[in-house]
Amino acid sequence: MKINFLEIARIELDDAVEYFNCELLGLGDAFLAEVLSALHRIGVFPEAWHHCSKRTRRCQTRRFPYGVIYQIREQEILVVAIAHLHRRPDYWKNRI
Repeated sequence: MKINFLEIARIELDDAVEYFNCELLGLGDAFLAEVLSALHRIGVFPEAWHHCSKRTRRCQTRRFPYGVIYQIREQEILVVAIAHLHRRPDYWKNRI
């Protein structure tokens, strides 16, 4: 199934990669690899993660305190947020 991002979710991903690369050279690349791994797991097993709301699910990254918030649609998986899980946990809910 194809994975698409809300524009704001793509911006969150880009901002987090940039932040981590500023903190430590290569850390942003490691974060991106973690998110890509989570996206791959979502693509293979989209219903494997628990619900955050009626239509929304969250897949956590393994190394970083971030989750990929997504919805399973008819023809796609829509990434709603790349959310830091220790800050404002439900900030993304107005996007759905």
